[in-house]
Amino acid sequence: MMGKKYNILFLCTGNSARSILGEVLANTLSHGRFTGYSAGSRPARYVHPIALRMARELGYPLELLRSKSWDEFGAYGAPHMDFIITVCDSAAGEECPYWPGHPASAHWGFADPAAVDAGDVAMLDAFRQVEMGLRNRIDLLMDLPLDKLDHMQIKDELQSIHHRLKFR
Repeated sequence: MMGKKYNILFLCTGNSARSILGEVLANTLSHGRFTGYSAGSRPARYVHPIALRMARELGYPLELLRSKSWDEFGAYGAPHMDFIITVCDSAAGEECPYWPGHPASAHWGFADPAAVDAGDVAMLDAFRQVEMGLRNRIDLLMDLPLDKLDHMQIKDELQSIHHRLKFR
């Protein structure tokens, strides 16, 4: 029997690459334990083509992906979030909307792979590095006994996951 299902929101300023990958990976790796979402403070209004390519490779339905504002998730009727993860430094420094239920939050910062200006191969490699970083963190999150931890312990564990993997 599967336990509680958790909602996780990945935030980045533009919501076109890193946060999109977080959404895709949470949904494809967790075998139903997590529902991943993504949003941005200033959405780019498009999903980066390499992020779309990676989502397709993972078998994720591309029609579910779009760049959207984080305001959607603070609005009445939005899914309740259990976790909020910022994946870019600028989003981590911004004042976020009020999130109902006070979800556990952490910062898992990654350099913007779409900003790589050294050719297509280098940009694809940068996207793959972000994918692996997020994949490793989501795997560790899935291993946590979330039903046995209180809110502060979960918050500490979320941040600890990033710090354990940051310099690998």
